[in-house]
Amino acid sequence: MFQFLICFIAGIGAGLGTGFAGMSAAAVISPMLITFLDLPAYEAVGIALASDVLASAVSAYTYGKHKNLDIRNGLVMMAAVLVFTLVGSFIASLVPNTTMGSFSVFMTLLLGIKFIVKPVMTTKEAMASVSARKRIVQSVICGIVVGFICGFVGAGGGMMMLLILTGVLGYELKTAVGTSVFIMTFTAFTGAVSHFAIGGMPNLWCLFFCVASTLLWARIAAKFANKASAITLNRATGVVLAVLGAAILMVNRMK
Repeated sequence: MFQFLICFIAGIGAGLGTGFAGMSAAAVISPMLITFLDLPAYEAVGIALASDVLASAVSAYTYGKHKNLDIRNGLVMMAAVLVFTLVGSFIASLVPNTTMGSFSVFMTLLLGIKFIVKPVMTTKEAMASVSARKRIVQSVICGIVVGFICGFVGAGGGMMMLLILTGVLGYELKTAVGTSVFIMTFTAFTGAVSHFAIGGMPNLWCLFFCVASTLLWARIAAKFANKASAITLNRATGVVLAVLGAAILMVNRMK
């Protein structure tokens, strides 16, 4: 019962973060499973990534159904992210003491505050004014930056993508989140498969409970987000990220 409760609560946070902001479930689920269920870190991350796959996929489908998804540039960015995650990971293995475990947590908290204080009010019309060629070049460059940071630091992929899509590429918030979860579907799948291939099968009950809870709450959040106005979505996203960031910081301090 305790195991179910922890997984369900972790899934609520991960699902809301995914559906509202394209946040990686690993940022929420991993510290919860490690702290409260004493799971090995590698196994916890594998379960979190597996939970991310379906949650991101159903969120991407919901955003795509409402025409809030840029598939073409998303695929370009995804290819760059995957390649340079490997590059960053390899370089990190050569450099001592490069881990920055709290990186994504602080980014989550700060990004949440940013959306509350300075909401993203870019329109789709403004997005459409950028030429297709320029957008593809931007997607490649930003994918390289996100991928390298994720591989080198080991965290922060979803938050980095959301920050770059809204702050650098000038995406409207719903399209930014939709494109982010689309990319995260494939990156999370790749990560989950590699974790299970290397570390073996995880605790199946934890896996099932986390996947189910994350999927449920991601769907709820994505449906709400696509119907909300821009200002409401900014505030809701900001509150969710700020609360999750603060909660994860507290959980990390309990380790």
